[in-house]
Amino acid sequence: MGFRSKRYKKESEQVANEALALPAAVEKVKGFKSVKFDQTVEIVMQLGIDPKQADQLVRGSISLPNGIGKQKKVIAFCEDADIEAVIAAGAIEAGSDDLIKKVTDGWMDFDVAIASPKLMGKVGKLGRVLGPQGKMPSPKNGTITANIVGAVTEFAAGKIEYRNDSGGNIHAVVGKQSFETNKLVENIEAFVSHIKKVKPTAAKGTYIKKVYLSGTMTPSVTVEI
Repeated sequence: MGFRSKRYKKESEQVANEALALPAAVEKVKGFKSVKFDQTVEIVMQLGIDPKQADQLVRGSISLPNGIGKQKKVIAFCEDADIEAVIAAGAIEAGSDDLIKKVTDGWMDFDVAIASPKLMGKVGKLGRVLGPQGKMPSPKNGTITANIVGAVTEFAAGKIEYRNDSGGNIHAVVGKQSFETNKLVENIEAFVSHIKKVKPTAAKGTYIKKVYLSGTMTPSVTVEI
């Protein structure tokens, strides 16, 4: 286990063993001593899926009702005719061959990459570069789309992507510690409801096993399912 500060250890002692109702769990996370920055609040959902089975993977994207308190750096692989509109929609970089070369050469200062289907023949070659970073465009999470301007607008405003990890867990940002309790609750309820709706038909047994909330530098709090 890595180093834990005295503050973290003290806060860990304040966490009850039993699960808390969602509003109480949010209040607990918000009540942890603040640090020098506005901590991000993250949800972790332990799902009853087999991540080794392709028909049980959970992946997609969602716009939360109250945003996540942060704008994302978005780039767009698009045709020259769309560059001006895409930049106006919030992309920090847009284009085709020149942008592909820039990324191939190692530039990674962005959060989300969106691509027009017409350019995937070229963008597909970036799989070995963007794949390990989790930034490769995919139709499953809405980052390969003909409505590239709309996608840029949504992701730049904070639309989040999610995908299960090798342990069958989903990690997602749901807001900031400074958010009002009701806004965090609304975001979390929207996310949990969305994950329920995308349950793989092949998944058997209990689908949502456990749910946890935490801040960037706080202990996790178990949420009552």
